[in-house]
Amino acid sequence: MEGVFSEGRHLKSRQLRYFLAVYDYLNLSVAADRVHVTQPALSKSIQALESSLGVPLFERRPHGLHPTRYADILVRHARRMDMEYQHALAEISNASGGSEGLLRIGAGPIWYSKILPDIFSVFLKENPVSRIRIQSGVISTLVPQLLAGQIDLICVTLDFPAQAGLIREPVMTVSNTIVAHVSHPLHQNRSGTAVASPAGLGKYSWIVLADDQVGSGRILSYFAANEMPPPHFVIETSSPTHMFENLTRGPYLAQIPQQMMGLAHRYDLKEIPIAGAFWSAEAGVCYRQTDCPSPQLSRMLAAIRNIALQ
Repeated sequence: MEGVFSEGRHLKSRQLRYFLAVYDYLNLSVAADRVHVTQPALSKSIQALESSLGVPLFERRPHGLHPTRYADILVRHARRMDMEYQHALAEISNASGGSEGLLRIGAGPIWYSKILPDIFSVFLKENPVSRIRIQSGVISTLVPQLLAGQIDLICVTLDFPAQAGLIREPVMTVSNTIVAHVSHPLHQNRSGTAVASPAGLGKYSWIVLADDQVGSGRILSYFAANEMPPPHFVIETSSPTHMFENLTRGPYLAQIPQQMMGLAHRYDLKEIPIAGAFWSAEAGVCYRQTDCPSPQLSRMLAAIRNIALQ
């Protein structure tokens, strides 16, 4: 038997709804009344469904209809499909009404740990029935998810090529700096306002964020520009907190945004001055271009834009 979903044999939602009614009541007259169609129309729909599947779904016995094993198989999947459809209707209704619905946000380290918690606090007071799902990540992981529709909005450094169908809005400038634990030799051996040389930095291993091709690329570019061999990336982690924890346990270096220095100080991490800025870039929001953004997304964008005015 050919697959049920092969060409020319796609099931129709109305057929499945009628099938579920017949399966539940095992009486064509009662089922027809429940789905508000005539009995002949319901019988014709079941016959068309059986013809499409190539198997009988019901047996006609003296005491009424009896489902076949094929109907038992189909009903499990049909109920799941009907449930997913009802969930989709509810979510669409919530999103279009602007009262509820899930807003999925992906965020880079500075947004995830420093900026968005304050924004969420104000946003949820003004929109108490909203739901937010946030996940941390980096550009190379979050942009593909945004393009695929798996998340609605990303808050990152906008240091990546323009993508068709995506809108990027700068909100602020992020400058990254090099940090190490206060016990690091570069802190102990440096006096006054002396800056660390590329050669001095090159002696130590680095901790970087996993899959952060942009951030890691900046480190490699810095050493290449100073005619130095690439440094050793000793640990790759997806968590900024895990990065900070590891920096306290060895003579490692890392780069973080200046805006995260307050959090870094809690781990006794200090900036290692170098000649000039390590690197700077615009940061902001990125979302898919659409003529009808959800009310939830529009309100969240407005809340984030406000930080540029403060």
